[in-house]
Amino acid sequence: MDDLQQDGESAGHDLPRVTYRLPYALGAFGVTSFRFQWPADLLTSWASEMEGIILGWYIIVETGSVLLLTLFGSLQYAGTLLSPLFGVIGDRIGHRNLLCIMRAFYGACATTIMTLALTGVLTPVYVLVIGGCMGLVRPSDLVMRNALVGASMPPTVLISAAGVMRTTMDSARVAGSLVGAGLFAAFGMGHAYLVIATFYALSFCLTLGAYRGSKRDTPGRFSPWRDLSEGFVYVWTTPAAVSTMVLALLVNFSAFPVTQGLMPYVASQIYHIDQQGLGLLIASFAFGSLVGSIALSIGGRSIRPGRVMLTSITAWYAMLFVFALLPNAGTGMPVLILAGFAQSLGMVPMSVILLRTSDDRFRGRVMGVRMLAVYGLPLGLLLAGALIERIGYLSTVTLYCVVGSGLTSLIAFCWRAELWGVEGAANIRP
Repeated sequence: MDDLQQDGESAGHDLPRVTYRLPYALGAFGVTSFRFQWPADLLTSWASEMEGIILGWYIIVETGSVLLLTLFGSLQYAGTLLSPLFGVIGDRIGHRNLLCIMRAFYGACATTIMTLALTGVLTPVYVLVIGGCMGLVRPSDLVMRNALVGASMPPTVLISAAGVMRTTMDSARVAGSLVGAGLFAAFGMGHAYLVIATFYALSFCLTLGAYRGSKRDTPGRFSPWRDLSEGFVYVWTTPAAVSTMVLALLVNFSAFPVTQGLMPYVASQIYHIDQQGLGLLIASFAFGSLVGSIALSIGGRSIRPGRVMLTSITAWYAMLFVFALLPNAGTGMPVLILAGFAQSLGMVPMSVILLRTSDDRFRGRVMGVRMLAVYGLPLGLLLAGALIERIGYLSTVTLYCVVGSGLTSLIAFCWRAELWGVEGAANIRP
């Protein structure tokens, strides 16, 4: 690991050093900051998934309204438009500092719900209001996580760090929701939220130990709108960044709807299975994604991120098409595992490319702009719902996969020097 320490020193005088000799798959843990950030992010991800299942179940049981349930789900995306602004603030005050503020806010909200539940005064209105407040902040948590990893990691372990970091979300999707549902059923909402609030408190304390970053000179009066516009201009004029953003928007529009929003429809109308079967379908995709993240953390040093991203996203579309053809859950779940694996191998390099090619001054803003691509997901879902009513589920998924893979090839062709060329910014090995 001597090369890791040397790279950490040469990348900048303020970059954390690798302090332990570790295998490449665990090389990120040689950086002190990462040893604090990874468990902090893990606790936050688990708490978030637990909240999602508990509050969603509470809304539907207390109100019986699917409309209110979808409203609650939509509120969780409410802050996506604010993500670039959070990136501006993070670039100004430090990504770690902003993460600490955000996680303290999560803890305060969770404690409020816990108190209301234990005292018997919690109502769906309180849940919607508090959930909406958290939805304004939560989408930017991923922005700050990635920005902090990009700021603190030596280039030689960046791919490994991104893969290991991804396991915090994948493991939460596999097990966090199951744990939340189990706690809710066994002990009630108030005591389940005691665990969630504790997770957020521990996450806040651990985040305090992460990389502070260096003080940067920021002459002139602070203007968030000027800083924000500079971030958009930077993305637009950086080929590796703008091409990756376009690809992120595409997969959110045409790939993620199949494995997220449409999965309840597949379970009930195509496979004719219950909620437990739906949970197994979702867990299958998440498990494949987790395996992909681990694989990247082990072998990421030898890959060319741009090429792996493009080929994996194409394979993802292929797996989604095969999944749509299968008649039952027993054959569908193995294909979902493969789809999750391909998805992880496509999305993790995407984050690595953005982190690697972004200037330190703009890293938070770049990752904030990246979050705007998430809005492709609700748009893709709305269109898919309308198309399924007209042409059916199989035809809709086939159309999404054909258009998605075709546009992926077009993006690869238009930005072939950056995304496919061996000497391109997206493919230079650390």
